[in-house]
Amino acid sequence: MKKIISTNKAPLPIGPYNQAVKVGNTLYTSGQIALHPETGELITNNIGDETKQVMENMKAVLEAAEMDFSDVVKTSIFISDMENFAQINKVYGTYFDEETAPARETVEVANLPKYVNVEISMIAIK
Repeated sequence: MKKIISTNKAPLPIGPYNQAVKVGNTLYTSGQIALHPETGELITNNIGDETKQVMENMKAVLEAAEMDFSDVVKTSIFISDMENFAQINKVYGTYFDEETAPARETVEVANLPKYVNVEISMIAIK
């Protein structure tokens, strides 16, 4: 059975999608960007802060599904400039234990919503 996951602790959807969908014990999240959920402000002053806001948004979505980063099995990272990879990876890595980190891909794209620099989506299983 499909269950819609929603929290006001992460940016609310602005289109025909949900923050996450849980099917059985598997959670599929939509991509998160660095929108502050309370102010609606984009956090793009530097790539480290931007990545941290994305991960905090994702943390809120996981928590709404009664999960955490240890349950994540796959991430997809979309970035506007591969030159930012090391800084994004440094912040991203603080949310996972290296031994149990999920599978992932990182892809440079031509553009992202609201012209942000990073967007991340996840699949988690509990």
